[in-house]
Amino acid sequence: MERWAERVATVRVIGSGAMGRGIAQLAAAGGLTVELADIRLEAVLSAVEHVGAMFDRLTGKGRMSLADAAAAKERLRVVGEPLTPFQDCDLVIEAVQEDLGVKRELFAALEKVVPEHTVLATNTSSLPVTAIGAGLADPSRLAGLHFFNPVPLMRVVEVIPGARTAGWIPDALADLVRRLGHEPVLAPDAPGFLVNHAGRGLVTEALQILSEGVAEPVDVDRIARDVLGLKMGPCELLDLTGLDVSHPVMESIWTGFYTEPRFRPSRLARARMEAGLLGRKTGEGFYTYVDGAKQEPPEITAPDVAPRPVWVHDQEAGVREQLGALLTEADVEVESGDGPSGEAICLVAPYGRSVVDLAAAEGLPADRTFGIDPLGGFFTRLVLAVHPGVDKEAGRAALATLAATGRSVSVVRDAHASVAQRLLASIVNVACGIAEQRLARPADIDTGVRLGLGYPRGPLEWGDQVGGRLVLDVLRGLHEATGDPRYRPSGWLTERAALGLPLTEPGTSPSDLL
Repeated sequence: MERWAERVATVRVIGSGAMGRGIAQLAAAGGLTVELADIRLEAVLSAVEHVGAMFDRLTGKGRMSLADAAAAKERLRVVGEPLTPFQDCDLVIEAVQEDLGVKRELFAALEKVVPEHTVLATNTSSLPVTAIGAGLADPSRLAGLHFFNPVPLMRVVEVIPGARTAGWIPDALADLVRRLGHEPVLAPDAPGFLVNHAGRGLVTEALQILSEGVAEPVDVDRIARDVLGLKMGPCELLDLTGLDVSHPVMESIWTGFYTEPRFRPSRLARARMEAGLLGRKTGEGFYTYVDGAKQEPPEITAPDVAPRPVWVHDQEAGVREQLGALLTEADVEVESGDGPSGEAICLVAPYGRSVVDLAAAEGLPADRTFGIDPLGGFFTRLVLAVHPGVDKEAGRAALATLAATGRSVSVVRDAHASVAQRLLASIVNVACGIAEQRLARPADIDTGVRLGLGYPRGPLEWGDQVGGRLVLDVLRGLHEATGDPRYRPSGWLTERAALGLPLTEPGTSPSDLL
């Protein structure tokens, strides 16, 4: 029997805003006849004109042939009112305003007029699919199909079954998404679905770091970009989306999971939102903006002080050799031996442990012992951690010494784990929590985050790359030192670290024995 996704020919897109237009463009380019509908005819006509102009732009860039563009335009049809009589429509995709009452009312009306074989899909970004379908006589026809903006460029699509969605529909919609050239991920009908849920790891921990006074926004962003390899730091990301959008989402996901500590929002974000420091849209957020351009402070300038020898503590295997080679190449004297001389700057590189704790445990001179984050291998930015007891002159010498390597240097306050370690551990732990609760499959978690959030790799893959045991050590160190349940490691992580299993693999489950 021919699969449903292969025989789909016509889709009605209801809503002619940015999302509706993007979905229409994708579907028409993918060979489907697209019926565009909206309560305002002029909005539909404008949407058709916009999509046609996008096809023209693609031909001008050589990304689409003239013949393909002309054929795609021919597949766009203006139908006007959303309930305009249906002929042979296989799928309806709703992309109207994000209001539960509006969506429920629309689908209740659609249910009475669409053909029996037509599948109904909502492009909601935050409303429960089950709640939208609760007003239907037959909720089995409805599923979520969450596209990301801009639709043609954002290749991931969340397929979200509601509690009563027919079992065949999610796989059928996933096949259709692939037919259109995008990548589907099966997402839970839970707060944040999959991608926005997984994204809580980065931004909530970044805000926690800021609220503790560990680092300034620009330093958090630079570390996220240069050490972790993210395209955009969490603070500039919040400025881009706007705190009036981001903070309510954080509160919604936190309350939706009954105040789960891992998702706890920040008082800092709420205060900034109420002050109107929303980000790019208001010209001021974590950064200021002039004509839309972010004004980022310059990199710090190293002080002009006399060099001092450096002794590197080798708590982590290979750190002394790797960092020592970098410093030696910069003509910095690197001491050998089991301890520092009386003038040497001491550098320690702990995971999940503060400089103060390590210096005390190892008997190192606290007034000239500094932390340097080993995560990332010292290839890009160097991060110097300073505690309140250091000698200021020794601190200036340490900064000048690191700057001599030619690397950019960020100076942050000593904490129970470095900025990069905390961000990465939170990203991985939240993803492990999603897998542990069976909200999504490991492969879908990684695909959704990589394509939806632009991370260099999926969070579970990332955890495997740096080592599940290392991530676990960071979280346990934070949890033990702070007592904050936001840092409790997920069972998925602890089990796999203990068993030596990758985070990306489900492993054996009870059902495998049946």
